[in-house]
Amino acid sequence: MPRTTPLSDIRNIGIIAHVDAGKTTTTERILYYTGRKHTIIDVHDTKDLKTSTTTDYMEQEQKRGITIQSAAVSCFWNGKKINLIDTPGHVDFTIEVNRSLRVLDGAVVVFDGVAGVEPQTETNWRLADNYKVPRMCYVNKMDRSGANFRRTVQMVRDRLGARPVCIQMPIGSEDNFFGHIDLVTMQARVWFSDEKDSKWEEWPITDDLADKLKISNAYDRELLGQISQYRTELVDSCLELDDAAMEAYLESGEEPSVDTLRACIRKATITGAFVPVLCGSSYKNKGVPQLLDAVVWYLPAPTDVENIKTVDMDGNPVGERKSSDDEPFSALAFKVLNDKYGSLTFARVYSGVVQKGVSLLNSTRGKRERVGRIVEMFAKDTNDLEEARAGDIVAFVSLQETDTGDTLCDANAPVVLERMRFPDPVISVSVEPKNRTDQDKFSVALGKMVRADPSLRLETDMETGQTILRGMGELHLEVTLDRLRTEFGVEGVMGRPQVAYRETITRPVSHVYTHKKQTGGAGQFAEVKIEFEPQERGAGYKFVDQVVGGTVPREYIPSVDKGLQVQKEDGVLAGYPTVDFKATLVDGKYHDVDSNALTFEIAAKACFREAIKLAGPVLLEPVMKVEVVVPEEYLGDVIGDVNRRRGTILGQLERGANIAVEAHVPLSEMFGYIGHLRGMTSGRGSFSMEFSHYEPVPKNVADEVIAKQGKAA
Repeated sequence: MPRTTPLSDIRNIGIIAHVDAGKTTTTERILYYTGRKHTIIDVHDTKDLKTSTTTDYMEQEQKRGITIQSAAVSCFWNGKKINLIDTPGHVDFTIEVNRSLRVLDGAVVVFDGVAGVEPQTETNWRLADNYKVPRMCYVNKMDRSGANFRRTVQMVRDRLGARPVCIQMPIGSEDNFFGHIDLVTMQARVWFSDEKDSKWEEWPITDDLADKLKISNAYDRELLGQISQYRTELVDSCLELDDAAMEAYLESGEEPSVDTLRACIRKATITGAFVPVLCGSSYKNKGVPQLLDAVVWYLPAPTDVENIKTVDMDGNPVGERKSSDDEPFSALAFKVLNDKYGSLTFARVYSGVVQKGVSLLNSTRGKRERVGRIVEMFAKDTNDLEEARAGDIVAFVSLQETDTGDTLCDANAPVVLERMRFPDPVISVSVEPKNRTDQDKFSVALGKMVRADPSLRLETDMETGQTILRGMGELHLEVTLDRLRTEFGVEGVMGRPQVAYRETITRPVSHVYTHKKQTGGAGQFAEVKIEFEPQERGAGYKFVDQVVGGTVPREYIPSVDKGLQVQKEDGVLAGYPTVDFKATLVDGKYHDVDSNALTFEIAAKACFREAIKLAGPVLLEPVMKVEVVVPEEYLGDVIGDVNRRRGTILGQLERGANIAVEAHVPLSEMFGYIGHLRGMTSGRGSFSMEFSHYEPVPKNVADEVIAKQGKAA
């Protein structure tokens, strides 16, 4: 069947932001104004579980009032098809933003007009930078007390290192937020009602606009008085991208037309020359239709962004696939949803066409997959499709072998698409079924959850036999167990959270180990000389072969590397993985009869165990970047408490009427912090945290951890 929507008319976009900036509320309004919904559900109306917003349909999302997993919806605006993914804003669910941005062509970054740039916004912005995703800024909640548009724009410049250029300016703020001025058309759009169907009026921009609207706030009046300056900045920024318009402007003083300005803003957005900034209040139904206009005018179609890179099995770029129906089929699976009825594999189609019923190659795993059903997702609802084409975001039903990050392609033209990067979990707990009779059911369900979420890890403690679940935070693990109950009908219980400590070395050491065993028959012999050196934090493990003269045969060198990789997972201090060191194999000896791959692997393991003890081993702990937002009267108590938790204060920022304290605090000191903070601030404090880095543990704390691990073993 022929293509129904031209590739140039498709917009694959994400809504990203810090928690509680208004992403889901904005998505609800988008679906209403595009005609996909006829009612609007507000997030705060869902906690009784009797109703839900379109994209926050899980029980856990309704109870907590936050987005936990990304949800895909599609709609049309001015003839353009918008495939939209609403993403979580909580740091524990960053994986959802990560994998969504990997397959999207553009993003709308939503900011709370009071708080401005918040920690998770910075994380999401960095992810968008990594994946080179064009984006625009939407300053939401301009109706809230303390909203400050100019401060938010400055924070985008200072904290995100971006170049924001305003294409809209707010008219008033807080209770007197009436709408915005469009700096492209130089028209004021004024709303006199907060109702969802209320129409805006277009007013000319005059010097007495503030008087006409009875705006008395000095800051708001000053901002309206600077409209010509912001217009000049917009025009100058656009002229940088259009030589012809620049010449015309310099020769005759003629300002570029509206169409020229829009073309330049689109070019700037796609190339990253600057980031357009809009404003509004989604909850009060002001500015969302204009946000939709901006999405179709300025964010790219699949044909406007770089072609997807193809890589070899080691992840090195080897080519690219053009976004076209005429190319061989290729798609990237970016999310797997499992429940007791089966699986849904979300995929972004980058090239070609696939019909249901055909067989595809999972080139990442070398497996064949048959496409039984193809569906278009509308949050939890599905719409069956006969085919999927380049630029589409669809879901394949009940694929058996495909996980997040795998490539599906035409078997006659196999490629592996550029992979995703997933964060390492920082917290772990022991888990077990509430009822022993549910052990098998519990294990299967847990396996499906881990398969669907690459930021979860499942391990078995070889000493205790316990099942260990590792994740990104307490909330992440708590929600995972709660979803086992609601989606698979099996309840689990969780042990006390454990910190993912690491070990490293502090000084170089050279060590020789000889493995020699004689038992009457064929003996065992291998000798290795390995130099161990500390590396900078985050460098990981590096193996270097510097053997000369064949003292260690070439075929045995990979076994030395393998032995070190296995042994480094069991550190010498407390059994935690050893990281950030370089191992250089410089010499060795072998026997023609008694040496083999296994003997060199054994020698490498023993050399590691002995050498690391001589290399000044230390324990490392994950340190979190924490932001605590509290009223000023509680500031002293909060700072004192952070210091008691071995935290380092980085700075303080104004957040409307509150103060945000930024600090680095060890993860081990943050368990149960929210309850303590609420008690300390009479329920008025909030905090967010994200992983920052690993650093050495103080000796007294390290001794406790090592003793505890020794006792457990």
